Amino acid sequence: MTDPRTPLFAEVAGDIDVSFEFFPPKTEKMEQTLWESIKTLEPLAPRFVSVTYGAGGSTRERTHSTVERIQRETSLDAAAHLTCVGAGKAEVEDIAREYWNAGIRHIVALRGDPPVPGQPYEPHPQGYSNAVDLVRGLKAVAPFQISVAAYPECHPNSPNKAADLDNLWRKIDAGADRAITQFFFSPECFLRFRDQAAAMGIDAEIVPGILPVSNVAQTRKFAASCGAAIPKWMDDLFEGLDNLPAARQLVAATVAAELCGQLYAGGVRNFHFYTLNRAELAYAICHLLGLRPKTEAQEQAA
Repeated sequence: MTDPRTPLFAEVAGDIDVSFEFFPPKTEKMEQTLWESIKTLEPLAPRFVSVTYGAGGSTRERTHSTVERIQRETSLDAAAHLTCVGAGKAEVEDIAREYWNAGIRHIVALRGDPPVPGQPYEPHPQGYSNAVDLVRGLKAVAPFQISVAAYPECHPNSPNKAADLDNLWRKIDAGADRAITQFFFSPECFLRFRDQAAAMGIDAEIVPGILPVSNVAQTRKFAASCGAAIPKWMDDLFEGLDNLPAARQLVAATVAAELCGQLYAGGVRNFHFYTLNRAELAYAICHLLGLRPKTEAQEQAA
């Protein structure tokens, strides 16, 4: 058992792998912020970086151009999000072939959210009905590496956790290589979920998704759509910091870093960060976990 007097990050060895998620920018200023963040995080040599895809394919072109530019102009491996929403099978398969032809070998395959928030999900009449079918379809197009979503606190559309885990098993059985979880704020929540998945025979890698919270109102909106709980203590921590952005950043980094430190103590060595296109918090947490920029010599040796 770890001595309680030992600092949380005293025993980290930098033996972790990370990945980062971005979203396609809407404006020139947002694009500048995104690329500054990518360049800041690139020296940490993440396994991959992913680019999200709006509800109903609303960011399709921007996702595509962002992924291709990352692949073309950086040393990073880019992964494109792709959903079932708003497109038939033939269209989805055409998009996948375009990615493959552009050198993209990794897709994050998701069912996707309804185009209108609050409306029930309706499959496209000629489309893939869910993420299980999408994974099978993508594997038939090309031998993509495929990541899928997992929900430690249960997807809001699932009747119960058993059904949710069964759905994850079917996505892995269909050919997915790993699962990336939705964000959560309790280490026990993830560790319990990981052990439950292993007990039912899911042997694929399950990577915790980490969301450093700097805006509680925004996080509450995200959480409502994905079934994640925001504990009262977190609300309390951010109370009164609306007009103090530097203090808010410090609190956000502390909360997320402690979560990652506890996961590390529980044996976790892979982390996926939802960056919201900002590098500072993710970089700071990676640094606390012992991850340092790779030198050119180290990269060549690898």
